Amino acid sequence: MRIFATLIAALTSMTVVANVPAIASPCNKVCAVDPDSGLCLGCGRNLEEITSWIGLSDAERSRIMAELPQRLDSLRERNANPAKRA
Repeated sequence: MRIFATLIAALTSMTVVANVPAIASPCNKVCAVDPDSGLCLGCGRNLEEITSWIGLSDAERSRIMAELPQRLDSLRERNANPAKRA
């Protein structure tokens, strides 16, 4: 019984708590980068924002999140009208 109690105590002390960002990732698993803009067609972030997301501050993530709707609208408009591609 004592061995069992020691094992439980050891496992309990090894519990890992993940530091989850307060602002969730906007990733929607539609990962394809537009070659002209460098933005993901699914979430609207650029590759630097995607790869550094977990390390960004809440303020930085909030700023990016606020920009995404306009970015995605621009991508949709450009893709709907190829003549607007730079």
